[in-house]
Amino acid sequence: MDQKWLDEQKEQISLALAQQGIRLVVPARPSRGQGAAADQERTLASYIDHTLLKPTASKQDIEKLCREARQYGFASVCVHPVHVAAAARMLRGSEVKVCTVVGFPLGANTTLTKVLEARDAVAAGAEEVDMVLNIGALVEGDYAQVYSDIRAVRDAVPGLVLKVILETGYLTKEQIVKGCILTKMAGADFVKTSTGFGPGGATVEDIKLMRRVVGDDFGVKASGGVRDYETAVAMLEAGANRIGASAGVAIVQGLRGETGY
Repeated sequence: MDQKWLDEQKEQISLALAQQGIRLVVPARPSRGQGAAADQERTLASYIDHTLLKPTASKQDIEKLCREARQYGFASVCVHPVHVAAAARMLRGSEVKVCTVVGFPLGANTTLTKVLEARDAVAAGAEEVDMVLNIGALVEGDYAQVYSDIRAVRDAVPGLVLKVILETGYLTKEQIVKGCILTKMAGADFVKTSTGFGPGGATVEDIKLMRRVVGDDFGVKASGGVRDYETAVAMLEAGANRIGASAGVAIVQGLRGETGY
């Protein structure tokens, strides 16, 4: 994959969107792309979204997650929308953000559903949103649908960090490239590998590819299967500048987590 091929992919997608009457006007946003190599003073914990997305998560589990996030200084806690308000209360006054998921885990909700879900989460206290794009539309090459889906959520949460989950385990390398291009075109802040519920998770190879496509001024989140210190560092070295993991405590302690995300 060379730069000429990448430029051709971007041109093809722009043309396909234009043919559907979509005019690209990307909202202004601050850079989210500062990578690990550019900021050696940050701790490993500060790159991690401390994640609990089990369907069985209880109030006590969320309390424990938030205590750990405060203690270790994680970037955020990532929880289901039903737990956002409680997490926001528990983390008030701290630097830990509250992140939630939209269209999770299949991405097959209607765009309106995703928009309402995102707005509801923000009203409850969410500061970051991780949405699953329309995977089926990306696979079939309906770029207008993919773009419009992301852009609608972007417009619904202006000023907040928006991460777009590709679910790379379902995609070819070319589809990953196109998903990254569409995510950046639609004005999101991060592209993210996986939900943790699909086939496979983050790989160093995919992170390198995603970083190459989006450039240095954009976020790349590695999620799914990152359970130990060595893997987390490898993802950062490959170009990730955020990691989603339910094994955050084990990772920063140099151990291996046994959780499934």
